[in-house]
Amino acid sequence: MGNTLTCCVSPNASPKLGRRTGPAEPNYESEIYEAAAGDAVAVAPAPAAVEPAELDFGAGEGHHLQHISDREMPEELALESNPSDHPRASTIFLSKSQTDVREKRKSNHLNHVSPGQLTKKYSSCSTIFLDDSTVSQPNLRTTIKCVTLAIYYHIKNRDANRSLDIFDERSHPLTREKVPEEYFKHDPEHKFIYRFVRTLFSAAQLTAECAIVTLVYLERLLTYAEIDICPTNWKRIVLGAILLASKVWDDQAVWNVDYCQILKDITVEDMNEMERHFLELLQFNINVPASVYAKYYFDLRSLADDNNLNFLFAPLSKERAQNLEAISRLCEDKYKDLCRAAMRRSFSADNFIGIQRSNAILS
Repeated sequence: MGNTLTCCVSPNASPKLGRRTGPAEPNYESEIYEAAAGDAVAVAPAPAAVEPAELDFGAGEGHHLQHISDREMPEELALESNPSDHPRASTIFLSKSQTDVREKRKSNHLNHVSPGQLTKKYSSCSTIFLDDSTVSQPNLRTTIKCVTLAIYYHIKNRDANRSLDIFDERSHPLTREKVPEEYFKHDPEHKFIYRFVRTLFSAAQLTAECAIVTLVYLERLLTYAEIDICPTNWKRIVLGAILLASKVWDDQAVWNVDYCQILKDITVEDMNEMERHFLELLQFNINVPASVYAKYYFDLRSLADDNNLNFLFAPLSKERAQNLEAISRLCEDKYKDLCRAAMRRSFSADNFIGIQRSNAILS
């Protein structure tokens, strides 16, 4: 990752980008660096001081002595409270978005605002509506929209403006053109964040799964390093997360030098340094369990539903139903093989529980 001998000094592009054929490469910089002049001024709320509650274990009474397992609980709780590591912890972006969702619903209720025509389609007894996005194959365009919306809520509802110099765009600019200081005083709009991320994903040919892993790494960085994503650092933090996610997820990763072709004014040395700092701040923890990945996928769907970012639904056709049935039959065969392998093991008769299966019917 960022090895100068393998992926940073090579004068040629990586094999992944080398597969592209067609007209000359478009100028992505003009699209990435459009400043949104009408953005609202960022107002960072002061973090509330929370005093830890004092625990009374009844000093002097022997039956209230703390067990050793209880004394080890804080570390376990700290692990479970990190959503990028533990599947039971709530994602940060979803909790930050709930404030705006509640305010919007309250405002609509007080002002008697009609929801308007329902655009979301619902299944009935005669018709089943399905979208083309699944946890194993998410829709690229919709996933990027959801991920950038999560980043938008991270910036808008941040606790403070804690940052590190390596991610500060004023110290490490992504363009040689002087960016006005006023630009860093405003929160970027969602469409501006989406345009930045979409351009990188389109130019580097990244997948929707990579976008979800990018969000996992971003929240892990904010948690481990105890920093906030704000107008001065959001581009470099997002770029570092995309850079790392593409190398971990894709078999043919995009090299650092390729990002320098997309962002014309950034140097390979700067990319290498940012990648090293990102990995160190993550404590080299780049593992994303399947349960954590699935949790982020479904929370992104919840975020889309709360913000009226509807997925493209279409009626279930006969051909697609047959494909789903074939996939279901394949999964069922694999499940039966696992069950037979488990049955060959020795079980205690007292603890033996029969494996029950229910058949799914598609009509």
